[in-house]
Amino acid sequence: MNPAVLFIITTDPRRSPRAAEAVRIAAGVSAWKKIAVTLYLCGAAVLALSEYPDELADGDYFRRYLPMVAESGGLVCAECSAPLLGEIGEPLVPFRRINADELAALTSENDYVLRF
Repeated sequence: MNPAVLFIITTDPRRSPRAAEAVRIAAGVSAWKKIAVTLYLCGAAVLALSEYPDELADGDYFRRYLPMVAESGGLVCAECSAPLLGEIGEPLVPFRRINADELAALTSENDYVLRF
């Protein structure tokens, strides 16, 4: 079985390109198809799913790389209680809303956890 990595992204993409860079890295890793990739967006990071990511720092990365993660079989998750989740409009990719308990389960199921 392939190893699995969970990318936890908490950085506000309106203020920092760090969230976009994390998505770019995740897309690159998922393209290998040798590592199972899961993205978890929480807090303001859920804005990366927005139908208009170009307004964010390095927003073109979200438009380009989020679909690559999903197409490579990666799972995209978002904090179900994130206040900004209602502002994303039509999301760029399908995603799963998860709570703190589900995040804890995801964390234990993955071999590696990276936080951005």
